[in-house]
Amino acid sequence: MIGKRIEIDAVGGVKIPMDTYIPEVTDAIDINIMRPSVVICPGGGYTHLAKREAEPIALAFVAAGFNAFVIWYRISPNRYPIPQQDAASAVAYVRAHAKELHSHPDHIAIMGFSAGGHLAGSLGTRWQCKELWEPMGLAPQQVRPNAMVLCYPVISGGEYAHRGSFEALTGVKDENTHRAYSVDQWVTESCPPTFLWHIFEDGAVPVQNSLLMATALAKHGVLTQMHIFPYGGHGAALCNEQTSGVNGAHHINPHNAAWAGMAQAFLKQIFA
Repeated sequence: MIGKRIEIDAVGGVKIPMDTYIPEVTDAIDINIMRPSVVICPGGGYTHLAKREAEPIALAFVAAGFNAFVIWYRISPNRYPIPQQDAASAVAYVRAHAKELHSHPDHIAIMGFSAGGHLAGSLGTRWQCKELWEPMGLAPQQVRPNAMVLCYPVISGGEYAHRGSFEALTGVKDENTHRAYSVDQWVTESCPPTFLWHIFEDGAVPVQNSLLMATALAKHGVLTQMHIFPYGGHGAALCNEQTSGVNGAHHINPHNAAWAGMAQAFLKQIFA
């Protein structure tokens, strides 16, 4: 596998780091193969980025036949739409360099965990908005993800909000402002197919966030697969020993760990 950190151009004349995980092409592999890709947005409440939701996720998807990219997007004190523009730049980069990356340009999924799910959902719902492509000199189709994978995502700025994420994203504590950044309110028929999963017992980001998103997607006829697992906590990542973290035995749950295989199967089906 070829794994390296590159830097991609972003708004403001800065370079954003992105880690790439690509199976090495050998004579035992079809050199003409164009693999599906996942662009991964780790969570962290827009205040930090969780490494447990980065490389371990990428390696799990590479093992299933995907190329994987982890975008280390800008966080607080940067405000909306800067993180979203960084995610858009990552998708556009993978698409523009599809041939050299052996990535199919129309099989790119955006994946996010917790606040990273809000970020991924923002791009998946608002890719047509000028603020997410015009400042980078791009076109909307260049930044559009072909699928979304939202993992215990922060969605609503209303009653079920993870308030800290919205405060970090907007810079204000006003609930009415937070509501304006609710991803479920941005859903339209132009959203890509979406895979959602959440844990019912999540005490940080209530399960209603995924339920609201799934309801909005269904209302607009967007192909959706959703799974709610009964037991566990927030930030479970792969739900195994690799990503359980310190004092995180409660995250280890073989039943919940099935989400990764389900998401991979979902993406392969829609990309077939």
